[in-house]
Amino acid sequence: MFLRHSHPVVHPDPAAPAPAAQGQGPVAPAPAAVPQAQGPVAPAPAAVPQPQGQGQAAAAAAQAQGQGPAPAAGAQGPNANAPPPGVQMVDPRGAPGTRWGLAARLAQALLAAAAVAFMASTDDFRTLTAFRLLVAAESLQCLWSLALAAVDIYALLVKSSFRTACATTIYSTGDWVTGALSFAAASGSAAMTTLINNDLLLCSENHCPTYMAATAMAFLSWFAIAPSCVINLWAAVYSVQRA
Repeated sequence: MFLRHSHPVVHPDPAAPAPAAQGQGPVAPAPAAVPQAQGPVAPAPAAVPQPQGQGQAAAAAAQAQGQGPAPAAGAQGPNANAPPPGVQMVDPRGAPGTRWGLAARLAQALLAAAAVAFMASTDDFRTLTAFRLLVAAESLQCLWSLALAAVDIYALLVKSSFRTACATTIYSTGDWVTGALSFAAASGSAAMTTLINNDLLLCSENHCPTYMAATAMAFLSWFAIAPSCVINLWAAVYSVQRA
């Protein structure tokens, strides 16, 4: 019998037994596998329930060793689209909030106070503008360094660090302003001391050794604040770039 064109050809199910060929008997189904004689199968032991705390600790330890189940790839948290955090900069020696930074601030304050004390011990420093500028600049330097020393002590007690862009910018600006004033005042005082000693030859009538000591303390104070200026400027630029 031929198939009609109006009926589609349907392929038989491969799982169904093929029909017997023409002129042959029906194909006997294959005998099912007879299970071998075995003893009774013991039931699987029931899982012993563990406390919730121990189960979570074991899962966390297995995941930390790389044996636990990996988190789902499609899981999304609140920070799924957030950019990866940048590399934190290690605080260099002399940075705010470190022991070296506290030591530098104390050295700056002591040297500035010594310069003010030497200059104020004379009774005629008010007659020259350069000496008055030295006293004013070193007084400001002493107050600024003492204030930052107090902040460093607090940071060391609470174990905190100053890496914000605002804090590092304030420190850098203050150090550069006070450092520039200290250097200008020390240079002016050195010029006036050289004029009195070498050109006018009036050291016998003035306190030239005291002026020289005050000028030397002012320069040492500026040398002490110079590393803080560089470190804080570097930290400020780094923090602003990461912000």
